[in-house]
Amino acid sequence: MSGTESPAARLQALFEGHRLTPTQRRIAHSMVRRAADVPFLSSVELAELAGVSQPSVTRFAVALGFDGYPALRRYLREVAPAEPAPDAGSSNEYQQAVEAEIENLRHLAEVLADPEPVRRAGRVLAESRPLPVLGLRAAAAQAHGFAYFAAKVHPDVRLLNEGGTMLLDRIDAAVRAGASALLCFALPRHPREVLDALVHAKESGLTVVTVADSPFAPVAKTSDLLLPAAVGTALVFDTACAPMLLGRVLLEAMCDDLPDAQARLEEFDTRAAARGLFVE
Repeated sequence: MSGTESPAARLQALFEGHRLTPTQRRIAHSMVRRAADVPFLSSVELAELAGVSQPSVTRFAVALGFDGYPALRRYLREVAPAEPAPDAGSSNEYQQAVEAEIENLRHLAEVLADPEPVRRAGRVLAESRPLPVLGLRAAAAQAHGFAYFAAKVHPDVRLLNEGGTMLLDRIDAAVRAGASALLCFALPRHPREVLDALVHAKESGLTVVTVADSPFAPVAKTSDLLLPAAVGTALVFDTACAPMLLGRVLLEAMCDDLPDAQARLEEFDTRAAARGLFVE
């Protein structure tokens, strides 16, 4: 693992290639979210952080190839040490929240060093007619923002931002209309409805592309392509700057595979000018 990577990136590299149980994915998810602190947590503290039992943490370490949790913690301290934390006394809690989000964006930039996953997702979404975009509760705003801009270049975008008994019906309607893929935004806390909807989408033959807060989020097992972007946890409510930016990057990739995207944008600008839609 490269010393230039962030603690979260080094942890994700450690977990890659291992088949983890749902409980183990939960532990991995918690470790990534608290990457700077993990090398200094006891097994009991990590269990409390992840909401699992202490023996589960031990089994998790063994699943990664270590003799136990102490060996895993020693490895993290030696090979993937935490970066020096900024002096908390030099900034207030609001500034610290902003600094944490900046770190999330840096990590996203590292992930995007390999652009192929996003380009592949862009191609899949561009080919789907219609294109359903799912996001419930905390992720509804991300889905709405993507769908708003995507509708400027894609001929048929269908926003799914409300749950309830009709959600699966709307997915079925998209499939009948010819949809081949579904884009999902999934952020903590993950609604059970989203998991059920993704299972139904896959069973209906849709390719599921998901923007989630972690590669180990609960939606990972029901996604064909998962693009991770961490959320900020320093405030009472999570912040989602990185998932929002990743959504815009994905939108850019989709435009690259829509041959008439530029023409559609120019047509919209012409109509908007004629209607006096915007105040300059």
